[in-house]
Amino acid sequence: MGPQKYEIPRAIFVYALRAIDMGLIMLSFGLGAVVCIKTFRWTSIEVFFASKVSLSSCVLFAVAMLLCYAVFSLCGLYQSKRMSTKRAEVVDVLRAMAFSTAFLWLEGRLFSISVITPQFLTAFWTFGSTLVISARFLRRFALGAIRKRGHDLHHILVLGTNLRAIEFARNIEAMPDRGYRFLGFVDDDWHGMEQFRQSGFPIACCHDELAEFLRHNVVDEIAIYLPLRSLYERAAQVAKLAKEHGILLRFDTDIFDLKFSQLQGEQVDGLAQIMVNDSGIDGWPLLFKRLLDIAGSLVMLVLLSPLLLVVALLIKLTSPGKVFFAQKRVGLNKREFTMFKFRTMVPNAESMQEKLLHLNEMTGPVFKIKNDPRITPIGRVLRKTSIDELPQLFNVLRGDMSLVGPRALPLRDYQCFNQDWQRRRFSVPPGITCLWQIHGRNSITFEQWMKLDIQYIDKWSLWLDLKILALTIPAVFKGSGAG
Repeated sequence: MGPQKYEIPRAIFVYALRAIDMGLIMLSFGLGAVVCIKTFRWTSIEVFFASKVSLSSCVLFAVAMLLCYAVFSLCGLYQSKRMSTKRAEVVDVLRAMAFSTAFLWLEGRLFSISVITPQFLTAFWTFGSTLVISARFLRRFALGAIRKRGHDLHHILVLGTNLRAIEFARNIEAMPDRGYRFLGFVDDDWHGMEQFRQSGFPIACCHDELAEFLRHNVVDEIAIYLPLRSLYERAAQVAKLAKEHGILLRFDTDIFDLKFSQLQGEQVDGLAQIMVNDSGIDGWPLLFKRLLDIAGSLVMLVLLSPLLLVVALLIKLTSPGKVFFAQKRVGLNKREFTMFKFRTMVPNAESMQEKLLHLNEMTGPVFKIKNDPRITPIGRVLRKTSIDELPQLFNVLRGDMSLVGPRALPLRDYQCFNQDWQRRRFSVPPGITCLWQIHGRNSITFEQWMKLDIQYIDKWSLWLDLKILALTIPAVFKGSGAG
């Protein structure tokens, strides 16, 4: 087994990190108060420090610190971060500080704390985020230097010799600052072993020798990278051995080649389960997206209400029939809903579609004619300017749609889909605008359209939604591909 270096228990590092974080939070509280000192009843720093502190103030401050401590723990800031990136840790800190600031604001409102003003909360969040992130980076640098000298190492063994296992081992060796010592691979001879040998990585032992290897070597973690056909049998044996030896297990989640999937653990009747989400939009980001939809649709309906009334009047005066066109569309996870638009065609337009199929100018299942004879004169203007889409704001407000998302398609178009990968676009709420609208609309092929929808899902963020909304405005004025 060889000589072992004494390592400080991880629990001590965690306790120290918690103490440092709470110290930085208290410092941020004080700095926020000093920066905003003129907005309070104090006239100078001397008066601030000379102020009397009541028992109730101490209790409220203690409650605030406990809330911050709980939020930091729930946001995972004290879990092992060996394999996480700097960016991921920054995101965790910013999220924790945002929640802490929100709870601080709530406490201020409930107990009428005059110190907690918008200016103070902004300063608190800024100082807290900067200090805690800086401390995390300093900790990463210090731990990286310690690990490169052979301390605080985590000995890892990889089960399986496929390409994913080799890539995992290369990532570990490329980042010595994470403190992983790679012990080798565990596998039997198979048809891909010759390709594995070319990688230059060592075989620690075969499957039958694993138990003996664990008895005589330092192993902190086993990463399981087995193909699906042998996963259960081998993994069950290894899980039993790992439990007996108290060794951490790491599973490869890409056994189904779900490269963009998000994984979430959940307890169901006391049993642990893993859920795979391939839509890319879930949890808090989905909530913020919904809040943006509600706020945006409400504001736009209020601001555009005079225009909506004028358009409704023009439609009523220039052609017979209803003002609004209501049609069944395919929404989230293929749920049907009724979508509203301003009517731009003659009343019996849908019944005329079959006779016009030979004029369809779009590839794939979508039906579009540039000079559609069913469109009314006012309807042509509404389509060119996309004003006919505005009633969909009511769908957004109801929750059937989002401001940004793949275009909601009619039932007839969906039923003509012939490739399952295209149906993934229905895993998110449909939207009024998306990448398709700002990349040419009807001027691009159906295949390109579907790829843009999948690209939106894979790369989704709130920033992307805001960017699409901003780019939609010039695209509408340009009128490219509309019709």
